[in-house]
Amino acid sequence: MNTPNVAGTAPETAAVVPAAPPAVKTLCANCGVELHGSYCHACGQPVKGMIRPLSSMLSDVADTILNIDSRIFRTLFPLYFRPGFLSNEYFAGRRVRYVTPFRLYFFLSVAAFLLIQVSLDSLDMSKAFHSDAGDKIVAAQTAQEVIAQRDLGLAEIEKARATPGLPAAAIKGMDKATDAIRSKADWRLAHLQSITDAKVKGVAPPPAEEADEGGISLGVSKWDPVANPVHISWLPDAANAKLTKLGVHARDNLKRINKDPKPFVVGIVSMLPQVLFVLMPLFALLLKIFYIFKRRLYMEHLIIALHSHSFIFIWLLLITLAVLAQGTAQERAPWLYPPLDWLIFAMCWWLPIYLFLMQKKVYKQGWFFTTLKFCAIGLCYSIMITLGAAAAFLVSLATT
Repeated sequence: MNTPNVAGTAPETAAVVPAAPPAVKTLCANCGVELHGSYCHACGQPVKGMIRPLSSMLSDVADTILNIDSRIFRTLFPLYFRPGFLSNEYFAGRRVRYVTPFRLYFFLSVAAFLLIQVSLDSLDMSKAFHSDAGDKIVAAQTAQEVIAQRDLGLAEIEKARATPGLPAAAIKGMDKATDAIRSKADWRLAHLQSITDAKVKGVAPPPAEEADEGGISLGVSKWDPVANPVHISWLPDAANAKLTKLGVHARDNLKRINKDPKPFVVGIVSMLPQVLFVLMPLFALLLKIFYIFKRRLYMEHLIIALHSHSFIFIWLLLITLAVLAQGTAQERAPWLYPPLDWLIFAMCWWLPIYLFLMQKKVYKQGWFFTTLKFCAIGLCYSIMITLGAAAAFLVSLATT
């Protein structure tokens, strides 16, 4: 119960609460407006700038490029198993729960081609394209020696072919080796006969290097860079000289490619991401042209192209893992080889089926027009990829 104040006594006083210090206002360094977050609402300048610790900058770069969080797991499954789902979700405005199309494209392209290059580094391609029998045939000085070395090489291949459980790829490689030995033997026999005929006629024999090509001639080995250098009238002399030098390098590489094609294959694979990156906007342009009456913006077609290529990259990633697993199973668990073979077969068919269903579900046209446009777009894009791969091969041949 409260008691009244008695005269002459001091009244009770309430406890004094110290006043909170005034909040420090943070102002934008650019326009001076008070900041309420990480960005200025007036001019848009971010609070974070370049003048900060390097570790913070690298963390932001990694987060911007990769940003591997729970969204990656919500994205990869529908990307591979649900054609057109991600594109339709993006167009419907449900974007924050999935990885952005460009980031997904970048991440999967790096992962796929990195795995392919690592798998190529573990392969020894020289044995599949070159044999001692071919070298001995080229070095033979008489027709009898050529025939003997040819028969010996073919017998070795037939002995290896009798090994049980050989995969189809190994049998195909043996067939190619058989054809190469026969072709090289025929070439050497014809060359030796031409030498004999030249001696009878009293003329100079043909050069031996023509026979050393083993019947493979691309017309480059006969090119003389000194007598007939590259000359393009609208290019400066320095550029023509550089092209001539690259041509000589490419000619020399053609002589080495049969013995060990691995450096050239690795060089081509390393350039394919750049080729696909250039072709991807052209693929979006094809979609724009073929679906001109859908009245979609080019950026919508570009989103579809990004998702399509992202699927191709994850398909390459998975099929490379399956092929590597198949090679391991052949040595350690042969019973796994047939199931993996069927899995690879199914994956190969899933690629065109997925792209067709994606085009059908995103553009929502009938089966007839979707099939017609899918075939036409596929033909045009196949030509683009072929030209791009050919360009990559020539660059690899001239620079490797």
